[in-house]
Amino acid sequence: MKKIIRILAAGMVMASLVACGEKKFNVKGEVAGATDSVLYFENVGLSGITVLDSVKLSEDGTFSFSGEAPDAPEFYRLRIYDQIVNVAIDSTETVTFKIQYPQMSTQYEVIGSPDNEVIKELTLKQIDLQERAMALERNRNLPPNVIRDSLMRMIETYKETIKLDYIFKEPNKSYSYFALFQTLGPWLIFDPKNNREDSKVFAAVATSWDTFHPGALRGENLHNIAIEGLRNARIIEARQQAQAIDQTKIVESGVIDIELPDNKGAMQRLTSQKGKVVLLDFHVFGLQDSPKRILSLREYYNKYHAQGLEIFQVSLDSDEHFWKQMTASLPWICVRDADGLNSQLMQFYNISTLPEFFLIDRQNNLVKRSGQMKDLDTEIKALL
Repeated sequence: MKKIIRILAAGMVMASLVACGEKKFNVKGEVAGATDSVLYFENVGLSGITVLDSVKLSEDGTFSFSGEAPDAPEFYRLRIYDQIVNVAIDSTETVTFKIQYPQMSTQYEVIGSPDNEVIKELTLKQIDLQERAMALERNRNLPPNVIRDSLMRMIETYKETIKLDYIFKEPNKSYSYFALFQTLGPWLIFDPKNNREDSKVFAAVATSWDTFHPGALRGENLHNIAIEGLRNARIIEARQQAQAIDQTKIVESGVIDIELPDNKGAMQRLTSQKGKVVLLDFHVFGLQDSPKRILSLREYYNKYHAQGLEIFQVSLDSDEHFWKQMTASLPWICVRDADGLNSQLMQFYNISTLPEFFLIDRQNNLVKRSGQMKDLDTEIKALL
């Protein structure tokens, strides 16, 4: 009898181990051309990116990572330095990658996961959009308004393709969720905070996740984003209906006035700087070249502020907390438009690319924009 009990107990232990094994997922494969490099396996969570595991690659480049199977699709990434392969995991699957370094973000093969194959498709489309947008912005033969309109059409065409061919086709899939958070530079391509139609796209995926992945935190987060976006859209529409440019003020002052809260919560008006030479700077601190740009502005400010130069910087960053952190130590006026890239100021000042800047003389007359100035230092001195 005791022997039978021991056999049954051993069987139960084995069954338990098998059950535990069934609750694991595996990500494995090989990376060519990355001997001695460290490959990181990271979770791309709602609250940030967390390193789960890492391996120093040997000459054969093989790797294998595993983790507890998620109840709903979860997102990870393989990373060497700044090269990334995005990974979606749904339950207990095993996904195999054959990766070529150093172009691993685009040069890889997926085995055993149709969803991850589609994520690769989406990644390549996003990179292509980024390259076409950059080529358009570098074209100095086109006027700013043409560049801006062409870029907007390019983005809208891309969004329509992604909506129809991917998101609306199978909104419950992990790749549809992934597509919602694609970016162009520092900005979301689908911008639910400022675009009513984009909020509806988020809501469609959220509703599908309610059906296929009930109770999933990512689904709840999508609902919150969609609801906030629709609420913001109503506020923006109401503001746009109520707001109109006072043409007489433009004629009188020679500049379109700006009144926005600064990084300390105080309201700042552009026209209140009358009597000073103003460098009006439109900026996004999330841009890659932002630190270099800020250092350049510091040089001008330190050199000419005592002589009457003021910098009036308008941020179009979507993240208010990030903006406040980045501007806490800056000595000039830093304000932020919560409408971001949908700010009417972009239209009023005919801005198609960022950063963009203008010079305003002591009488509040807008003198020149960046494209009309060969040497900013000379232009500032002339106005002072």
